[in-house]
This record gives sequence, structure tokens and C-alpha cells, in this order.
Amino acid sequence: MSAGGGAPDSGRIARRFGDLKAAKRAGLVTFVTAGDPDPESSLKLVKGLPAAGADLIELGMPFSDPMADGPAIQASSLRALKAGMTLKKTLELVRKFRAGDGDTPIVLMGYYNPIYQYGVDRFLADFKAAGADGLIVVDLPPEEDEELCVPALKAGVNFIRLATPTTDGKRLPAVLRNTSGFVYYVSILGITGTRSAGDADVKKAVERLKRHTELPVAVGFGIKTPEQAASVARVADAAVVGSALVSRVADRVAAGGAANGVAEAVLGLVRQLAAGVRGARLT
Repeated sequence: MSAGGGAPDSGRIARRFGDLKAAKRAGLVTFVTAGDPDPESSLKLVKGLPAAGADLIELGMPFSDPMADGPAIQASSLRALKAGMTLKKTLELVRKFRAGDGDTPIVLMGYYNPIYQYGVDRFLADFKAAGADGLIVVDLPPEEDEELCVPALKAGVNFIRLATPTTDGKRLPAVLRNTSGFVYYVSILGITGTRSAGDADVKKAVERLKRHTELPVAVGFGIKTPEQAASVARVADAAVVGSALVSRVADRVAAGGAANGVAEAVLGLVRQLAAGVRGARLT
């Protein structure tokens, strides 16, 4: 059993999952896109997530061609880019968040192209300086680990990998080899935010992953309600919610509330999801 090859095993992510284990509950991981619907509203939202019940924050790095994401997250990325968001400004958002919160882990999630354009060494240095903790790059398979994963691990950055229902026993060791922080289990096939997996399937998948790694397992894709979040929280170390949150942003923007009410609307849903997660193992 391995927790990843030479991976960082300390820092905010490990501490947070340690605290969750001690509290005998799962965590809530919330995904929002940096700069959506505009940089000011986005910063207000991200700053409010921990108090609303988010245990870890995934921050999407806006990209013009997010092919693994569904319509909701694609639209959030385009809104952010239209509002002038860049990778540099995303790191600045992390820095501003970290100035007021030294404990909540932040994971940046996105695609390799913007990082490549930024420069890997420069990106990792600025990433660390901003106070980010983990990195998920959805279009870099294990075969490309030398591109970013290995340099990230050497820099002390948690590199978090995705596992899916089609990640079989032959493939799993490669996926887990340089993974650290936690394993993100994508519970359905296809693009984000389209449907959810059955409880029995998720339980079976988490148990299989746990046989191969000591890392926490977070489960996402398709979780929209407190009840669904609670169901995942009963079997996994964390439930990840993204599309439901960015859809709430879209609803507020459509209602003419781009500058007003976006953070409040999303944080209200986060409170409900957090209540579901926190009560899951008490029932």
C-alpha cells in the first residue's frame, strides 16, 4: 500500500484531512471558477466559503477550451475570461484569500496549456508564494509526469490525480504513483455536472481505491443536493461539488445580479451542502 511516490505528506491538505478523520466526518470540497462572474465577486465568494462550511476549496483556472467540463463549468470559465481573469490574476486571488485564512487548503484545477504558457518553473514558484496547496491538471496523464507532476512534487506541491470508473487494476498503479494530497474519484463517465452515480457503485469504487492507497478519497461529478452530498460523505473522505455552485452563479448573472448577490446565493447553497455532509455519519 502506498500513499504516492515521494509525495508531500504534510501541509494544509494533510492537516485538514487529519482533522476531518479526528472529527469522524467527511469533508466538503467546493469548486468555483476563479474570476467568475468578475474578479471582485469571485474574491468575495471564495473568502466566504470556509465560514459557509467548505473544508477544502478547488479553484478553477479559467481556460478557453475546457473539454473535460460540462456546459456549466465551461460557461463559468468563459465568463471569467470575459471579465479579464488570467492565470496571474488567479494566483493573486489565492494570495488575497490566504492573507486572511492560513488554514483552508486551496487546490487549483484546470488544464496544462495556461501553465505551459506561463512557464512551469515560474508557475510553481508563484503558486507556492501565493499560498496554494494542490494542483489538478486534467489533461496530463501519468505518462507526461515529467512535464509538470514531478517538478510540482519536487517543489512541495500536492499533485492530485483523477481516477474514474474505467481506471482498472492495471492502470491504477500508474495513476497513483506520483499522486499526493488526495485521490479525486470521478464517479461517472463523461463531462462534469451531467448526472450522478449510484450509491452502491460509489461505495464499491472507494473501497477499491482504499485497497491501493492510504490517501484520502474525494468523490465528485454530479453532486447537486445536500442529500447526494450526504450519501457520498457516508462512504468517502470528501464530497466534491462544482457544477451546482457555478450554475448558481449563472442563475444570479441571468437575473441581473452579476455584481450583487452572487456570493450570497452560492454560499447559501454551500451551507445546505455542508449541513448534509456534516450530518451524514450521525444518521
